[in-house]
Amino acid sequence: MGMMQEFREFAVKGNVIDLAVGVIIGAAFSKIVESVVGDLIMPVVGAVVGKLDFSNLFVVMGSVPPGTAMTLDALKKAGVPVLAYGNFITVAVNFAILAFIIFLMIKQINRLKRRQETQPAAPATPPEDVMLLREIRDSLKK
Repeated sequence: MGMMQEFREFAVKGNVIDLAVGVIIGAAFSKIVESVVGDLIMPVVGAVVGKLDFSNLFVVMGSVPPGTAMTLDALKKAGVPVLAYGNFITVAVNFAILAFIIFLMIKQINRLKRRQETQPAAPATPPEDVMLLREIRDSLKK
């Protein structure tokens, strides 16, 4: 079996396709969580803590050229080394929220699986040809 044949078999397995779909949906879901954190949660946290903008929390690690604005973007564009711990806080909150949402989803899925396992399985209906043969048999008995 050639290398391409093995690769083709691997690539079309259900698990690989499921993984690809999961990665794509995860990337889209990440954008949603990023928006929830950046647009909804962090402003509230900033208001409670003292109207802080977490994206602009940083420590300058080098000398600032004269005339450079003391904003994170301006310092990065000027090539000044900056410890941007505000961005780290935002990313950490994003991760915590995403992990919590995934935890809730898995918990719900497990609960549904347990409920499904405890319910008795419905009797399977026989195939159509068997049903037709039974009808013929019953009509012949009359």
